[in-house]
Amino acid sequence: ECDKCGDTGYVDTKMCSCMRRALVEAGYRSSGIMALMKTQSFDNFSVSYYNDPEASAEVLRDGWLLTGDMAMEDPDGFIYLVDRKKDVIITGGENLYPVQIENHIRAHAAVKDVAVIGLPHERLGEIAAAIIEFKEGCSATEQEIEDFCATLPRYKRPRKIIFATIPRNPTGKIEKPKLREQYCGGSLVEKQIQH
Repeated sequence: ECDKCGDTGYVDTKMCSCMRRALVEAGYRSSGIMALMKTQSFDNFSVSYYNDPEASAEVLRDGWLLTGDMAMEDPDGFIYLVDRKKDVIITGGENLYPVQIENHIRAHAAVKDVAVIGLPHERLGEIAAAIIEFKEGCSATEQEIEDFCATLPRYKRPRKIIFATIPRNPTGKIEKPKLREQYCGGSLVEKQIQH
């Protein structure tokens, strides 16, 4: 009997190798960008962006839909989402997955919410910036947050700490594009992908 819930059910999945090496180096086994293929039993599968053939061409490859989700496969073949490709921060040649840093900082007793984004940096390309929202009646100093992050590998520690409200959309998802626009005018990775 399996102790893992759920399955993909209606679609075939695979891991694309274009980001596999970076994720393996980050400690994930057999990882890459999640790709889905329509099967006959799943007729509602979207095969294009509405009125945007260029965007459709970027995500559709040989019948596979590249979701933009970075995922890992465990030894039993179960797939777990790691982060979004467009959220990856490239700093000094290292790939950082914001969700890993966010999960660590979210464990701090004073933190209500956190979002990690990449800020432009002349020498490193990007640096990790943690935007932190405190629980009501709680606070911490930048030094206390830095001390809390000391257990992270040095390259994963946020280089910039910002105390602010975290914007979320109606479904509860952090609005990282708004944060990128507010603090750095967009994402360097997104700009590189576009060119």
